[in-house]
Amino acid sequence: MPDHELLIEILKQILSSINTIGRRMKTINASEDFLKNDRNLERLDSICMQLIALGESIKNLDKITKKLLPKKYPEFEWKKAMAMRDILSHHYFDLNSDIVFDVCINEIPKLKKIVKLILVSLK
Repeated sequence: MPDHELLIEILKQILSSINTIGRRMKTINASEDFLKNDRNLERLDSICMQLIALGESIKNLDKITKKLLPKKYPEFEWKKAMAMRDILSHHYFDLNSDIVFDVCINEIPKLKKIVKLILVSLK
């Protein structure tokens, strides 16, 4: 079993990023909203930074749990989250606001639910 405290710390960091994304998405109702003005473009940029942080944290979880998460919690697409981190980090100019919006609306809530379940199981 991986270091219990490290696992909890990484999960808490993930929850923090998820909550930050939630706050920044409050005024975004469609992917087109990101492109309406500079303020919303900054929101898109900051949300992407949080998605990068999430992907990196998920990679760390995957490593320390010896790839247990996808098997134990298959309802979330762990590999896609890690791949999105790589795309956002290395192909930033290929950013697609539709995909970012979809991930924030449909995938981030799933991740939040799973992370909370994992934290409860660790206590």
